Amino acid sequence: MSASDRRDPPDRARQRRRLVVAGSLSLALIAVAALVVGYVTGLPASGPSSSTAAEEQTPTPRPAPNALPAPASVDTFDRAARSIDDPTSIWVVVNKLRPMNPQDFEPLDLVEVPVEYTNEPLLRQEASDAVVAMFDTALGEAGLELASNSAYRSYSAQENVYDGDDLTTARPGFSEHQTGLTIDIGPLSGECSLDECFGETPEGIWLRDNAWRFGFILRYPADKTDITGYTFEPWHFRYVGPDLANEMRETGVTTLEEFFGLPPAPDYG
Repeated sequence: MSASDRRDPPDRARQRRRLVVAGSLSLALIAVAALVVGYVTGLPASGPSSSTAAEEQTPTPRPAPNALPAPASVDTFDRAARSIDDPTSIWVVVNKLRPMNPQDFEPLDLVEVPVEYTNEPLLRQEASDAVVAMFDTALGEAGLELASNSAYRSYSAQENVYDGDDLTTARPGFSEHQTGLTIDIGPLSGECSLDECFGETPEGIWLRDNAWRFGFILRYPADKTDITGYTFEPWHFRYVGPDLANEMRETGVTTLEEFFGLPPAPDYG
């Protein structure tokens, strides 16, 4: 066979050229596609470092902020707003360790209290007005008729009342009744007057739950004898004013000794 016979036919040569060109175009298109993908994703088109780069460019999630603690409650009540030593103050604290000073103190603004009574009551004007409002409300809201059994007692009157039992009566000069801010209350019917059973009557229950609205506190609770020095007296209410009465109710503190941080007074000093 001659040399000319060993050459490829023209058609076969053209076909090979087309295959070469097509292959080159395919490789070029693949390279272009890889570059486009890399540009869009911001990552290298290929190579062993692609995963590392992706990890480096992935933003680290920020930790969630810690929950803030609830703000602590702030006691805004001013316990020094009134004196607890001055006998003319409606916050004065009188107990077995804190006698009246002077012991024969007598309020200057005593008035007759215009309510039903067994013994004609006198109180300081502010306390008298509060008693009238409280008695009227008890009648209007609950149909309960209340009466005063005892109110202001002077030093000399307390000398006659004191029976030697330090759990039930105060010695002269140590009685809250001498402040002109304290009243013993019972039902007009007289049922359970000046007796512990008064606490279970409708009148006693209403006073226990509502006296604070008028500035009164139940001064000698059943569970505080070791603090106040007196047995339970559900009839004995002390006027301290609406602000203090409401604050003691809100805080759940039931004695003046505990509220003002005073020592217990179970016995005379």
